[in-house]
Amino acid sequence: MFDQEVRLERLLARHRDAQIVEALPGRPALIRRDQILVADHDASAAEELVRRWYDSRHDEHGVTRLRLRAPAKVDVCELSATLAGEGRHRRLSVSPNHIVHGQPMWWSGPADLPRPSAPIPAPEATAHRDVSIAVLDTGLSPHPWYEGTDWYMEQREEVAEVLDADLDFELDAQAGHGTFIAGVLLQHCPTARILARRVIGGDGVGDEVDVIRALSWLKHQGGADIVNLSIGCYTFDDRPSPVMSRAISALGRRTVVVACAGNSGSDRPFFPAALKAVIAVAALDSGDRAWFSNYGWWVDACAPGVSVPSAYVRFDGPKPRVNGLDPDAFNGYATWSGTSFATPAVAGRIAALAASQDLSAVEAADQVLDPHSSPTLPDLGVIIL
Repeated sequence: MFDQEVRLERLLARHRDAQIVEALPGRPALIRRDQILVADHDASAAEELVRRWYDSRHDEHGVTRLRLRAPAKVDVCELSATLAGEGRHRRLSVSPNHIVHGQPMWWSGPADLPRPSAPIPAPEATAHRDVSIAVLDTGLSPHPWYEGTDWYMEQREEVAEVLDADLDFELDAQAGHGTFIAGVLLQHCPTARILARRVIGGDGVGDEVDVIRALSWLKHQGGADIVNLSIGCYTFDDRPSPVMSRAISALGRRTVVVACAGNSGSDRPFFPAALKAVIAVAALDSGDRAWFSNYGWWVDACAPGVSVPSAYVRFDGPKPRVNGLDPDAFNGYATWSGTSFATPAVAGRIAALAASQDLSAVEAADQVLDPHSSPTLPDLGVIIL
C-alpha cells in the first residue's frame, strides 16, 4: 500500500495553489485556492456578487473561472455555498475548482504501480460498425494496436502523453494511464474509434475546469457514443458540482458516460461517477469487491480491476534487475489494478454490443446493465465479466 500522506505532500509541493479543505469533518477534498467556477449563463451575476474580492475573470470553453485576490483569504467553499443558495435548490451554478487526480491510492487512479507484462495478442477487429469512445485522461502514446489507424493519426500530436515531466528518469506516477485504458477498450471493442483528450498530467493531477473544457470540446466536435472518465474527485460538500453536472448533461441523452468509482475503499460518493446521468464502476477481485474499490448505493456496475492486462508505453527506468527481471522496463504491455481499469471494461462491453447489433450506445448500455439478465452484488451493481 502506498503512503497516502507522502503522496499528498508531493502533490501539494508540485501544485502550490492546491489546498485541502474539510467542510465536512473526516471528508477532505482538494481544490485550487482562490478560484471558483461558474456556468456561463451565471457568470455575470456571480462576478458582481464577488466584486469586493475579485481579481480576474477567465471565460473558458463551457465555463467561467473567477479568480479572487489571495490577500482577501476568501473561503471559496463557503462562498460557493452562499452563491449557490441554501437548501436543496440552487440559485447559481457555482463550485470551487476541484482537483481531479489519479495518483495511486488518491481517490481515483491506480491502486498500485503498473507491472511489465509479456506481449498480449492484438485484438481482432470484426466487420462491425464503428463506435466512438472519448477517453479524457493522460493522453495516448503510440502502440502497435492502433498507431496505424486513421483515428489515431488525426490526433496523435495533440494527445501525446508526457511520461517523465520532472526529468528524474522514472515514469511519472500515472504516465501511460490513458494508453492503458485505450488498450482495455480495444480488447472489448476492437472497432472502437477513440477520441483522446489530455485532462490530467502524468502525475495524475488536473482540474475540474480542464475536464469541463474537454467535455465542451467534445460536444462541439459532434460528441461521442461513449465517454470514459477514469478520473474524479470528492467534492467539498459531497454534493455534485453543478458546473460539472451541466457539462455532462450538455452532451445529450444519446451519449453514455462511464466513470470510475474511486479507490478509497469507501462508500463516500465520488464524482462524476456518482452523478445520476453517469454509470459508476467499481472493481472486482476474484468475484468479490477489490479491497481498494469504492462502493455504495450510487455504484451501477462492477468489473475485474486487479492485475488487468493491457497496452502500455515503452520506457526503461533506472531500477536494477531483481531475480533477473527488470521492474521498470516496459515494452508496450503491463498489468495494473484500480477502478480506473474496470471502467473501460464496462464501456468496452457497451461499445461492443452497440457495434455488433447496430444499437445506439444508450440501448446497448440498457442491455448490458439489465439486472434481470446479469447477476448483481449489493453496493456494486451489475457484474460485468
